[in-house]
Amino acid sequence: GPAETSPSVVFENIQKCSLSCLRLLLENISGLTADDDFTVEVIPEINVAVATFIKSTDTEEFVKKCSQHRRVREFNMTARLLELTQKIRAESLPDTISTDYITVYFESARNGGGPVSDVQLFPEENSAIITFCSHKGNT
Repeated sequence: GPAETSPSVVFENIQKCSLSCLRLLLENISGLTADDDFTVEVIPEINVAVATFIKSTDTEEFVKKCSQHRRVREFNMTARLLELTQKIRAESLPDTISTDYITVYFESARNGGGPVSDVQLFPEENSAIITFCSHKGNT
């Protein structure tokens, strides 16, 4: 149930949707208010955003709603729970980005991150795969 699920939802492929657009979209889908009920952090370098709900919300249900939403589909965005996302693939990275930067970025509490166990950087593809340590001992 909602008690065990993560309060954070990761949106990938957000390049077609600005922060203000995303905030409005999430308000529409959730019926909640940005800043009061949830926060949105954008990581422009990798076209990812993290929405963290302050107000207790069934994020699993929210992810389902997002995935079915016409605009989300039009933007080709994907939504999933941060906690269940043990690996995130980051694309369109700048050439100068380092694994240290990525690690620190994703471990930042402000970005709803958690302990990163591994970052694989693929410079030729300008992409990386970030692996998180599981918060709970679940496999």
